[in-house]
Amino acid sequence: MAWTWSLVKFAGTTDQLLEALATRKVDASVGMALRWLKPLEQGFDVKLTGGTHGGCLRLLGDKNQGITRIEALKGKTIAVSDIGSPAKNFFSVLLGKRGIDPNKDVEWKVFPGDLLAAAIEKGEAQALAHQDPETWRFLKNPRLTEVATNLTAEYGDRVCCLVGVGTKLLKEDRPAAAAITKALLEAQDITAHHPEQTADVYLPYVANATKDDIIQLLKTHTHYVHPLGDNLRKQLVEYVIELQKINVIKPTTDPVKFAAKITEDVI
Repeated sequence: MAWTWSLVKFAGTTDQLLEALATRKVDASVGMALRWLKPLEQGFDVKLTGGTHGGCLRLLGDKNQGITRIEALKGKTIAVSDIGSPAKNFFSVLLGKRGIDPNKDVEWKVFPGDLLAAAIEKGEAQALAHQDPETWRFLKNPRLTEVATNLTAEYGDRVCCLVGVGTKLLKEDRPAAAAITKALLEAQDITAHHPEQTADVYLPYVANATKDDIIQLLKTHTHYVHPLGDNLRKQLVEYVIELQKINVIKPTTDPVKFAAKITEDVI
């Protein structure tokens, strides 16, 4: 079958991207693991073919309130863009591992993503959890400091973003699915070794940022880490187990079987 390819500019959230894949409006896309795993558990017909990078989730604290380490968050309010955001899910897991109950010991409060830093300025929160490029831009505020990221400690080689492919494409043109996946992973290697090239492409899509801002941002991510096959499934199993502990994934879901079901080896 001959395919005609086009890029679709999408302004929605990454869970809406997953829906677009499942409903065959698009054939492939990149999204966030901690946004996609729950709808995939609910039956969205999309396969994950590779991990792209890690490092784009950040937890920032108010230095004026002494929020410079995870332990200081107990009893505090954390601003998030929505209650099911990848950042909220990830840092709930991390807080739990550090002895802070994410459901009882902190309050999660929702604000528009671009106003999370303003919530701290107004005293409505003492920390924020969100994703790049916004969080990187927020760090220009001298009042804010980075408390943790999704590369902190044991998460140093964990990916946060994934390639998703629609099952229609996999069934009708598997080589095309492989080619798309391979191209997206090659782009990660270019970003890792030549971030200035990626910055030139990305700059028009980022508000209030310079090329150097984007270069420095990209250097904090692990674009050289992109697991496939069993390595990808291993990371997904770990995510599923962690999400079960914070009541996002059902306790009856088998992490190993689930990871096998939602992934596809195309390379």
